[in-house]
Amino acid sequence: MSLFKPNTLTIALWAAGLTMPAIAYSAESEVEQTTLEQEESIETITITGFRRSLIDSINTKRFSDTVSEQISADDLGALPDVSISDALTRLPGISAVRTNGQSGEINIRGLAGGFVFTTLNGREQVSTKGERNIEFDQYPSELISSGAVYKSPKASLIEGGVAGTVELTTASPLSIKNDYKLSANARMMKNDRSSEIYDADGTGHRLSVSYQTKLLDDTLGVAVGAARLYQPSVSTQFIGLAYNERKELDFDQAEQERDEALGLENPGQEYLSEGMELQHRGGAETRTGLMGVIEYAPTDNFVLKADYFKSKFDSEEFARGLRIKFEPDDAGINNPVLEDGDYMIGGTISRYSNGYTRIETANDNNNKENSITSYGVNADWFITDNLQVQFDVSHSKADSDFRNGLLWSLIAEDANADSPVTDKNLSINYQLNGLDLPDLGVNQGDKLTDINHLMVSKYGIYPYIYSDQVDAVKFDLTYTLDNDFFSSIEFGARESEREYTAKRQVFEYGSDGEFLTEEAPLKLTDDMVHQVDWEGEFSYFPSYLAIDMDKALNAWFPSGVPEPVQTWGNAPGVDNQDDITTNTDYSWSMVQSGNVYEDVFAAYAMANIDTEFLGVPVTGNLGVRMVETEQSATELKNVDGNLKAGAQNIKDEAGLINTEYSKEVRGIKYTDYLPQLNLNFKITDNDQIRVAAAKVMSRPPIHRLAAQSSYNINALTGEVTGSATNNPELKPFYATQYDLSFERYFDDASGSLAVALFYKDIESTGIQAVTLENFDFEGYGFPIPDAIEQESGAMLETTNGDFEIAYNDDNGGYLRGLEVSFTKIFVDLPELFSGLGVNLNYSYTESEIDQLQNVDGDTFSTSLPGLSKNLFTGTAFWEYQNFETRLSVRYRDKFVSDQTARDTQIVNYDAETVLDYQASYKLTDSLSVLFQANNLTDAPTKSYFGTEAKTGTIQYFGRQFYLGVNYAL
Repeated sequence: MSLFKPNTLTIALWAAGLTMPAIAYSAESEVEQTTLEQEESIETITITGFRRSLIDSINTKRFSDTVSEQISADDLGALPDVSISDALTRLPGISAVRTNGQSGEINIRGLAGGFVFTTLNGREQVSTKGERNIEFDQYPSELISSGAVYKSPKASLIEGGVAGTVELTTASPLSIKNDYKLSANARMMKNDRSSEIYDADGTGHRLSVSYQTKLLDDTLGVAVGAARLYQPSVSTQFIGLAYNERKELDFDQAEQERDEALGLENPGQEYLSEGMELQHRGGAETRTGLMGVIEYAPTDNFVLKADYFKSKFDSEEFARGLRIKFEPDDAGINNPVLEDGDYMIGGTISRYSNGYTRIETANDNNNKENSITSYGVNADWFITDNLQVQFDVSHSKADSDFRNGLLWSLIAEDANADSPVTDKNLSINYQLNGLDLPDLGVNQGDKLTDINHLMVSKYGIYPYIYSDQVDAVKFDLTYTLDNDFFSSIEFGARESEREYTAKRQVFEYGSDGEFLTEEAPLKLTDDMVHQVDWEGEFSYFPSYLAIDMDKALNAWFPSGVPEPVQTWGNAPGVDNQDDITTNTDYSWSMVQSGNVYEDVFAAYAMANIDTEFLGVPVTGNLGVRMVETEQSATELKNVDGNLKAGAQNIKDEAGLINTEYSKEVRGIKYTDYLPQLNLNFKITDNDQIRVAAAKVMSRPPIHRLAAQSSYNINALTGEVTGSATNNPELKPFYATQYDLSFERYFDDASGSLAVALFYKDIESTGIQAVTLENFDFEGYGFPIPDAIEQESGAMLETTNGDFEIAYNDDNGGYLRGLEVSFTKIFVDLPELFSGLGVNLNYSYTESEIDQLQNVDGDTFSTSLPGLSKNLFTGTAFWEYQNFETRLSVRYRDKFVSDQTARDTQIVNYDAETVLDYQASYKLTDSLSVLFQANNLTDAPTKSYFGTEAKTGTIQYFGRQFYLGVNYAL
């Protein structure tokens, strides 16, 4: 029985050596003759090795029905990259943000990771970071057989990517040519910066093995794979903190009048940084990935496939060094150096006796346990020659437990005193040097390594625990037509249920600003500490003491180190006051915990085009996708104990009961229609033009849909104000986009040239705090009294004031750009050089959209997060007989993104160039050896606040060297 009537595109795909799920298992004999008849008109590509993977990617792009980019591996484990994100960044218009030296977040066409949607085997993936965008470094490249980036969507694709959709694919065992495939890899690695970081691991390894086989007369396929990564994570870095402090340094009447006109607080005052940090970071990351696939094709018209993917990513990291806090309100400032007359970038800061200016020794342990589980079952049935039905059920879950234990140490006048006091004789002299390390001098430098002065003053741990899961069911129907316009029509529907849970916990003891009497500091002993000296570029900074956190905490808490809990602490409304063990209000750990629910129903209709226009073959698709979304979130709302407003007795993990809050669930429901068009004009055998248009959407970060609102009544004026930093009523970000591209494919399978133009009309790009004046607080559900009693006994009428709430901004505009991709294998050169080739990609992106950033009153304009005007990636490779070598470069222009210091802060990143090298030699047909070097020049990451003079970060991650063997059978 015939599965289907192959159209031109299908025949071309077979002829190019590509496979398609669900239809590659049958009709081979029927199509074989057709394929042979068309061999003369359709190019067949049979190159092997790295060139085979490159050309396979080009062919997949060539015969795709959308504007897309492709990566493929000749075998599982053939991709040399640590994670799939490294492989994706070799594609045009795609870049990555380096975290701890690794590519984690993907940016596409100048848009940040939050606008990127990702699927695995066609199924939505959730994230371990509490957002929409996944962390690609958790996906081992050894277990991924191919990846695609869809820059223009089609109606059958799951919605969610304004920037684009990344589709990752694991193995399809029934598609292999031979009866089985075995692949194994083992690599040792070394980071050359580890030697300068005390107690840091310097070596690691990567191991992987995969096996695919076909059984029962090629009706049953099985694939299994495992990959393990253990790698040291090291960096040496300077971190400048945000400019969120203000103080009058040089009075200027015009400056004050300008600030008053802008409505700024403290007009005329200058901005000062919160301080700076110097850190050694070390530790190790361990990633274990598992993959399994079973395919069963009992007949030539039915395929059942079940697949499983698991990745567990754990990291144990430390950050040690110095943290300098300026606290300028109660400090003397001399010889200030100002940037643009507004920002202090140098000078001398001296602590007053009543001040809190200080230099701390920081010893932080950051432990993270992340896991991703994804599995599903897909049934593909050709009911008739013309009718195909697919049914898919899936589950994706991500769990994250991040515990950042922080240990602060301060300098005492005498650490041996019965009641130690902080040494207030402190003077800090500094000068920022833009994108170079700063000049720094402190008068307490010698005491930083003296346990007769340095004492542990505070321990704090603040876990972030996330869980995110989505369950989905999908149905697709394709009906093949026999006419001159449409090759087939498709209909489908998908329903998903997503639940995101956030949990915050806390434990604190002591203070990072001074020594407390009730929670006394810890006297250090020699066995707890090790003196650390800075090396290399950082060698002139003051030495410090690395503290063994376990020994310190065991000495400080001999009865056992207390565990963090979700608690009210000393919050208003706690009924059992006698059980409170702290003076601090920790109600944020309760309010910031909760659930977000998202139910989505989507349906689509699409016609696949296969026709001619003025004698030119035209293929593509035209369709529309309807998306109905219902989203809601749980909320603890402070209703001041009003029973009519729903006040309840809410108990925390410490047993404290608060009577002032209500539990609520609120949200919205909305419907979107997304029309989409893709056209491909084959103007010659080797040339084609693509045209695409679509409306696209990206939903807000899942954690921003949390419901967290509060209010306050001014006791002097009676005015009611409030805020909601997150909002379950946030809408998606929308854009209308257009693509035009020209593609030329060279003869003899020697490469391609592609030039693409794109334009996105974006309606909204961010979430901003919107102030609603004269807000109806009572109508919103807050129990606002008509009047409040003053100390005198008089009644003061309450009035509605401002409510600040998170909403989608209206800062829209265009995002447009150019992409050029060129691949060439010089097959016409003499044999020695016939394996020489290049793969070059360049993109230019610009936008009229600027975003206004506000950091505690410091307002400045930035470009779109993730947008680099210029991107370039290039690989030069050479293969001769059994030897293969290649050199790759990735250049990224300046861009804006966030970085994590004490808090998340928006910064400008400087341009960066990263070089990688790889060489391999085949000892036998199955066994090869490999050498690989990443970040050859130890390129640092550098950032700044608005202008380069205001230094953000300078981070060095070191070079990574790999030596290993590959075995394939």
